[in-house]
Amino acid sequence: MAGPISLEDARAAVLAVAAPLPAIEVPLGEALGLHLAEDVVADSPLQRFDNSAMDGYAVRAADLAGAGPGAPVTLALAGESRAGHPADAAVGPGEAIAISTGAMVPEGADTVVRVEDTNHADGRVEIAVSPIPGANIRRAGEDVSAGEVVLRSGEPLGPAALGLLAALGVESVACHRRPRVAVVISGDELVPPGEPLPPGGIRDSNSTTLAALVARAGAELYSSGGAGDSLEATVAALEPQLGAADAVVVCGGVSVGEHDHVKDALTQLGVEQDFWRVSLRPGGPAYFGHRDRTLVFGLPGNPVSVFVTFTLLAAPGLAALAGGSPQRPRTTAALADSYAKGTDRTEAARCTLALTESGWVATPKPRQGSHVITSLLEADCLAILPGPARVFEAGERVEVELLPD
Repeated sequence: MAGPISLEDARAAVLAVAAPLPAIEVPLGEALGLHLAEDVVADSPLQRFDNSAMDGYAVRAADLAGAGPGAPVTLALAGESRAGHPADAAVGPGEAIAISTGAMVPEGADTVVRVEDTNHADGRVEIAVSPIPGANIRRAGEDVSAGEVVLRSGEPLGPAALGLLAALGVESVACHRRPRVAVVISGDELVPPGEPLPPGGIRDSNSTTLAALVARAGAELYSSGGAGDSLEATVAALEPQLGAADAVVVCGGVSVGEHDHVKDALTQLGVEQDFWRVSLRPGGPAYFGHRDRTLVFGLPGNPVSVFVTFTLLAAPGLAALAGGSPQRPRTTAALADSYAKGTDRTEAARCTLALTESGWVATPKPRQGSHVITSLLEADCLAILPGPARVFEAGERVEVELLPD
């Protein structure tokens, strides 16, 4: 039996088969968090016309040459340009047109003077400043030129990107759809919250955790259910999900115990195993395989192992299916306390992060057992600690992978 593979090799194996899902046309109002399937090219400039950056008066700078606090220039008020209602006439010599923020700059004007620098009375405006040409004018195409690529394929659509598309008049965009994820929880002992616990029963927290992790990964929970501790029950629970979902996440039953049937069930159902066992703590018995385009993740049953293996292995695969980048942000931080690494496997230690004068400092949570759910509370990152068993000393810099939010 082959030994466990490294964390990085496991991630590479997932990404080798996680191809982006087909593109669909999505209205802007439904596209938040999706990833573009093609470049977006502006078919018009932004801004579309020269407009005023503030309330004031559109003038010819040459008419105000030499104007100042002691030598104001008086111009005739020739009209008004409001947002959505351009002026009817051009600005001629010795004239000014009142203008509001965002309104079109009238023909003939090359400058806008702030209303605060003027006095207006009896159809005339007195100006005591000498502005430079172009002052307080936002030029057509200053933000985006027609024909410019404004968003690249693969980029996530956040509020700013959606606002830009709306400003360019785009109604819908081609995006990769959200991956559909089926969750199957294995174990006769698991009892949903709210139901009576029999002797030896354990509350099922993993269904709730995985549903939240799936949503946070930008995917859609297609189904969630349980599987009894027999090969027949496991096959019956998994068979409908394969092909219907883009990814299947099985929790528990992937080790070598007498009642662990997930690997045999998946083999029976035609799933090709890519790896089983990762040199990782927590989460060593993690499994990954695929059938056609469906990804299958087998996660250990302990709650922290579920969180860690989903974050490090499943979430990157779902990001790739969604057409986005599978790379999670990483940085380095100094350990606040010493940390005793007890095995030769890569350890993913839950830590809190703090920014100090000397840089980022990571403080390992005090209890790191794979059953200690509270070790995940307030954790900002996973410290990735490779190599042989040893003590990582306080102050030693280590690589950390940031957790979402």
